[in-house]
Amino acid sequence: MSTTTIALVTGGNRGIGRSVVEALAADGRDVVLTYHSHESEAKEVVEAVAAQGRVAEAIQLDMTEPASFPGFVDAVRHALNVRWGRQSFDILVNNAGFALHTPLGATDEETLDQLFAVHVKGVFLLTQALATAPDGTAPLLADGGRIINSSSGLARFVTPPYAAYGAVKGAVEVLTRYWAVELGGRGISVNTVAPGPVNTDFDGGYLRDEGLQQIFSGLTAQGRIAHADDIGLAVAALAREGTHWITGQRIEASGGFRI
Repeated sequence: MSTTTIALVTGGNRGIGRSVVEALAADGRDVVLTYHSHESEAKEVVEAVAAQGRVAEAIQLDMTEPASFPGFVDAVRHALNVRWGRQSFDILVNNAGFALHTPLGATDEETLDQLFAVHVKGVFLLTQALATAPDGTAPLLADGGRIINSSSGLARFVTPPYAAYGAVKGAVEVLTRYWAVELGGRGISVNTVAPGPVNTDFDGGYLRDEGLQQIFSGLTAQGRIAHADDIGLAVAALAREGTHWITGQRIEASGGFRI
């Protein structure tokens, strides 16, 4: 049986998620990563992890389809057994997500449902499926493990038209505190990392615009917006030995944006 620390990262095929996977691998972790529809990207990440001398497994997951979660759990259990000879993993990073514009007066119900389905309902039910189990069976997330949820600086500072996105990320932060208490007896720490502006394909990659980068850099204490690796490294640091006593916390990784 492998004694390697194993992480599960949702949405690990691109952007911040990929950076999280690669940073965890650089720290000596093996990784199960999920992707929604970009399988070729997921395969690239698996290869990048292998180039670091670590092992990764990519599994498809649709966060909007909770009915598929039992099958996903079975797939994770199978991968753990076959690849690592394990019955559990150690670190859960709830990263998968997206943003939509929700200006007041021009937002429909479907848009709100999509945001809630992925960022709140999906995160809640997937974490429940992985971190708990019926009496007499062992959860997939090991005792003494970590859960790191992805929030956003938009839950703190106001930047229209992201009201609903900021609100669902605020809900994630509340869930984080509750889960820290509910899972604390098993030695599991639960925290949130909240990025500020990051130059990725978030919301169509609008932060790749040099004009916006200049504006946002002027609002950031460190004088620039983030790259995905800035966030991946922060998540990996929170998963290291010696941080288990940090729990129930919102940790903003924004370079001091709008402080």
